[in-house]
Amino acid sequence: MPKLAKVKRIAMDEIYQGKKLGYLTIVLDLQRGAVIFVGNGKGADALIPFWKRLKRSGASIEAVATDMGPAYISAVQSHIPQATLVFGHFHIIKLFNEKLTKLRRDLQREAENGLGKPILKGIRWLLLKHPDNLDDARNERQRLEQALKLNEPLATAYYMKEELRTIWHQSDKTAAQNALDERVKKAAASDINMLKQFSKTIAAHRSGILAYFDLNGLSTGPLEGINNKIKTLHKMANGFRDVEFFKLKIMALHETSYVLVG
Repeated sequence: MPKLAKVKRIAMDEIYQGKKLGYLTIVLDLQRGAVIFVGNGKGADALIPFWKRLKRSGASIEAVATDMGPAYISAVQSHIPQATLVFGHFHIIKLFNEKLTKLRRDLQREAENGLGKPILKGIRWLLLKHPDNLDDARNERQRLEQALKLNEPLATAYYMKEELRTIWHQSDKTAAQNALDERVKKAAASDINMLKQFSKTIAAHRSGILAYFDLNGLSTGPLEGINNKIKTLHKMANGFRDVEFFKLKIMALHETSYVLVG
C-alpha cells in the first residue's frame, strides 16, 4: 500500500465499471499522479477505509478536488476539515450537460405533443460537444445552429454553458469571481427553470469553484485522465472477475508505461 504521510493534495471521484464490478471510488495523489486508494462502491461509505489509513499516517491534507456531491463534501469536512475543497470544472460542466440534455428532451416532447417538427432529435451529442470539436464535414455546426435558431430556451441554455466555460479562463480570481457572479445573475433572471435551479447550485458552491485560482489551477483533471486509463485497462482485460486483482492493477498504473493484463 502506498504511504500517505507526505500527501498534501488529493482528488477523488467514482468510476463505473459495469454490472460485475459496479462503482469504484478512486483517490489520487495530485503531486505524484499516483492512485493511493481504490474503494468498493461510491459515496461516503466507500471512503471509510481511506480515512482510517489517512489518520494513522498523520498526513496533513491541504486541498481536495472533487465534484459537488453532498456525500463527498460532508466526508471531507468531517475527516479533514482543514482542507480546502475545490470543485472541478469538469464535473460542473458535466452536471450542466446533464441538465441541458433533460431540457432538450422535455422541449422535444412538447414539440411532438404539439405536432411540431422534431428538429431537436439527433442533436444531443452536438449540444454536448465543445464548439471547436464540431465536424463541419458532417454539417454538425449547421445542424446545431438550425436547431438553436428554432428553439429559444434551448439556445439560451446552450450559450449559457459556453459562457460558463470561460470562468476558468479568466486571468485571476477577481476576474473569475466577477464572471461567475454575472453568469449566476443572468441564469437566475432567465425564464428557464433549469437555469434558475443551476444558478442556485453554482452560487451555493461559489467558494469551492473559485478556490481553483487560489491553488494554481488545482482540479480533478488528472483524475479524469486516470479514469480513462482505468477504462482502457478494464477493456483490454475483457473485464476483470477478481475485483481485488483489478484494484492492484489500478494502483500500479503510474508505475508502468504500458498495461499488463494478466
